[in-house]
Amino acid sequence: MDIDRRKLLIGAAAGGGLLVAWQVLPRHYPDPLLPGPGETALGPWLRIGKDGTVTVSVPQLEMGQGVQTVLAQVVAVELGADWRKVAVQPAPPSELWPNPVLAADWADLWMPAFAGLARRADGWLPRHWAETHRFNATAEGTALAAYEQPLREAAATARALLAKAAAARWDVPFEQCEVKGGFVSNGKHRLPIGDIADEAADQRPPSPPPVFPQPAFENPAALPPGAPLAFPRLDLAAKATGSAVFAGDVRLPDMVHAAIRHAPLGAEPALGHYDPHAANGVPGFLRLVPGPDWLAAVATDWWAAERALGLIAPKFAGHSRADSLKIDAALDKALRSGEGHPIATAGDADAALHSPATVTLRYDVAPALACGIETAAATARWRDGRLELWVAAQAPEQARRAVAAALGIPVHAVILYPVPAGGGFDARLEADHAVEAALIARAVGKPVQLTWSRWQEMLATRPRPPVAAQLQARTDSAGMIAAWKLRAALPAASLEFGARLFDGARPCDAAAQAGRHADPRALAGAVPPYAIPALTVEHVPVATGLPAGRVRGNAHAYTAFFTETMVDELAARLQREPLSYRIAMLGHDPRLVQCLQRVSALAGWNGGRDGSGQGVACHRIGTVGEGGCIAAVAIARRDEGGVRVDKVSAVADLGRIVNVDIVRQQIEGGLVFGIGLALGCAPGYAQGLPLTGSLGAMALPLLADCPEIEVELVPSDAPAFDAGELGVAVAAPVIANALASATGLRFRRLPLVSED
Repeated sequence: MDIDRRKLLIGAAAGGGLLVAWQVLPRHYPDPLLPGPGETALGPWLRIGKDGTVTVSVPQLEMGQGVQTVLAQVVAVELGADWRKVAVQPAPPSELWPNPVLAADWADLWMPAFAGLARRADGWLPRHWAETHRFNATAEGTALAAYEQPLREAAATARALLAKAAAARWDVPFEQCEVKGGFVSNGKHRLPIGDIADEAADQRPPSPPPVFPQPAFENPAALPPGAPLAFPRLDLAAKATGSAVFAGDVRLPDMVHAAIRHAPLGAEPALGHYDPHAANGVPGFLRLVPGPDWLAAVATDWWAAERALGLIAPKFAGHSRADSLKIDAALDKALRSGEGHPIATAGDADAALHSPATVTLRYDVAPALACGIETAAATARWRDGRLELWVAAQAPEQARRAVAAALGIPVHAVILYPVPAGGGFDARLEADHAVEAALIARAVGKPVQLTWSRWQEMLATRPRPPVAAQLQARTDSAGMIAAWKLRAALPAASLEFGARLFDGARPCDAAAQAGRHADPRALAGAVPPYAIPALTVEHVPVATGLPAGRVRGNAHAYTAFFTETMVDELAARLQREPLSYRIAMLGHDPRLVQCLQRVSALAGWNGGRDGSGQGVACHRIGTVGEGGCIAAVAIARRDEGGVRVDKVSAVADLGRIVNVDIVRQQIEGGLVFGIGLALGCAPGYAQGLPLTGSLGAMALPLLADCPEIEVELVPSDAPAFDAGELGVAVAAPVIANALASATGLRFRRLPLVSED
């Protein structure tokens, strides 16, 4: 590792003091995953059993996106393992498995004063910070970018060690040995890798690791839907049989159950009056545990605890509670007269838009919740001054630190056992339920499993922020967009989230900051993919009184809606066919052009003629060369039952694809999730309480409502890109444009048709 003066200066600036030698020198950390009986560890990433089973340590939360399978597949291909004998083990927080890519992307959240020093994912500073803070969060689709190369190097090293061990037995050069299908072979010699794992561990590892020239990949053209899979999902069998253990499935000796009531959302909430004797007659009820802004009931089963709280009906103090009418008024005022901060600029958009030909449209986005099927759950056990915690956490080390701070104990006294999530959708980046479970467990002196009811999930989960936006555009004599300006009023949602996650700020304090600073991440994806000479994207930060959180798709789910519905409307005003109109402005982006051309053929695009119910939209995340892009065509209509989406066709270019089936699932799942955001998921608030308390009232797509979905993936040599957000981003605009074709009406509010 080369240490130069610049790195020393950066380290001193970031740390605020002098560096000591150990901070800049390579360090070795203990492996928290010790080998089991019959296993041999070949580094911290993988272990090989006597039976040939290869167990891969995965430091990312499995929440349905298939990350365990994809990362294990990387190891299997590079090692030469038998996929039938590959297993995974969730890795606990450790310095061994940092996520420097996400650390660099979120540098403005954990080091706002010096964020520019940590923007390079391959730089020293984000890796140093991620290591020392055990930061291995699962977010922003960074799993492959952060972990593929370390996993390849670990597997290549293990392959070389196995070859050396076999070569020593056979007295041949190890370079002539091949590891494939779980065996090491050389001519007529052949050994299972489990037979020589112990001997391999004693060999000297090569430097650098001999990785294959070609990383793991699959050709989507060779794997149409229904084709046999070389790498089926590892978690599929356990989830199908119900043997997978989630947080709510944990069972400990002498364990009790807890239900909870949270204060309404608002400034300085606090627990007020409650009658502790109101639930004394409930069978199984044990006791109450009060928190600063919550009250929990503990019982022998969860239903008894929930019934007890229903009888007690605790009151909460606090003022300035979140209210949808007040939120709308604050956004409207900010949009009209608030100070705007440029997020992105090109040319002089303001001058170009001083023209009678300028089109000005207003857009509104309501707060939205993730609405996962699994509500928040955590199991905690307090004993001997230590807290054991079973929880699905997208940011496990930050969860540990939050629990330690709440209990007033050292972080090393909190042991977190990672379990999968039944759909995280970014809601599991925060760990309020883990903190509550820990406090309850210490109070009762027994293992406790806390489960939020659906009502509490909708109340305590922080929604995607509301937005009011004004979009202006002017076209030139050829009809191409010459000037574009987006002015959007919304909270600085990601800065607010970062203050809670990294600084431990109280939600009310973090929300108060949301109206003071510009937040580029809150308008991610707002720069259109089209060639526009003059452009401005402007953020008007505003505090709404409603704490803002993250939801799958995040800002892309509404910025793509703004862009793609406006472009469609411009095409209609110019009487231009909307798909070719887009292509005419994408000469610099052949990947997105190809997606549009392919989806036209896939969907049988008819030009979106009035009344056809066909609509088109596209979106890109990241750069032209290294990002991912998608184009979609939808068929939608309105009937007496509401909006019906009959079919969605999508074509995506995601660069090199490791597992085609999982990528296809992510696109399909993202489209369905995006349909939910487009048509529902917006509860509305009054007096700090959501006006909707059940999934059935959230206008989510049922199985019978889900459209026919066809997905085509473009073979590509570009860097691998995560597919998780693209389907979400394109869903709302493609449905809105399809509805405009079907009804002749333009919908500029999310959820769609909420104007009704």
